[in-house]
Amino acid sequence: MDAVQVGFWVVVMLVALAIAFDFMNGFHDAANSIATVVSTGVLKPQQAVLFAAAFNFVAIFVFHLKVAATVGKGIVVPGVVDHYVVFGALIGAIAWNVITWFYGIPSSSSHALIGGIVGATLAKAGSSALIGSGILKTVAFIFVSPLLGFLLGSLLMVVVAHLFRRTSPLLVDNWFRRLQLVSAGLYSLGHGGNDAQKTIGIIWMLLIGSGYAAATDTAPPTWVIWACYIAIAVGTMFGGWRIVKTMGQRITKLKPVGGFCAETGGAITLFLATGLGIPVSTTHTITGAIVGVGSTRRASAVRWGVAGNIVWAWIFTIPASAFIAAVFYWVGLQIF
Repeated sequence: MDAVQVGFWVVVMLVALAIAFDFMNGFHDAANSIATVVSTGVLKPQQAVLFAAAFNFVAIFVFHLKVAATVGKGIVVPGVVDHYVVFGALIGAIAWNVITWFYGIPSSSSHALIGGIVGATLAKAGSSALIGSGILKTVAFIFVSPLLGFLLGSLLMVVVAHLFRRTSPLLVDNWFRRLQLVSAGLYSLGHGGNDAQKTIGIIWMLLIGSGYAAATDTAPPTWVIWACYIAIAVGTMFGGWRIVKTMGQRITKLKPVGGFCAETGGAITLFLATGLGIPVSTTHTITGAIVGVGSTRRASAVRWGVAGNIVWAWIFTIPASAFIAAVFYWVGLQIF
């Protein structure tokens, strides 16, 4: 094969790898969408994954591609990205996802991908090739999204407790078992809308870098959008049961009313971030909301040691995935 044919097949391979990452993203982050609704007993696990997967896919009709534009054009200076950078970024993100999934740690697939892009770009061209504003808002939301989830989850819990203070616990439980279907659906919608677009963004970045799309295009090819939303929905259907237990029960014990408040707080945060074009972590968001709900009862209701381990995973995600990506950028140079 000549150089053009080789280049084409390398792009095909990397697109397939990106879609596999998207599938893994759905698999890895499925727990975030379904942990509360499963742990409260509102849905059985099999029902919950199908429910979440459906709303992950429906998000294709709801959200604009602002997050995809941030990832595809707003992190690295145009002209720097090539297939070596994308290869390193994807391997860095996938490797960190596998490591944290194996140990049952709910890390961020989103920030693993951002870390991978940053690490591979640094290995190729140094810090001057990075767009500071895009990275800054992504890093800022590492702190903003869990804090906002915490505030909204705890505030909703306080408001609901006040409104239903004279209602029998059994009646409250019955009502919120139904309402939690709404909140879980909204959270899964936000999850699909934000997370699928990150993979759309990196494929778009690859297509621009390889000449199969123009940097002036306002949107990626339609097939990229559909492929990524389908992949994340299918990944969610397979679920990530190791992490469900951590998110749903080990941080704090949830009842339907608490699950509703956590999911609603998380969903509002995801809708806001997606509307602003900011790639955020669904893991960070729902963890903050769950901790917020638990802390309204009493501080000891939250297992702070478990939450602390999760925070450490957050801190290490970007540098760890960046390091792995930089290594595999060099490996890619030797392979391709």
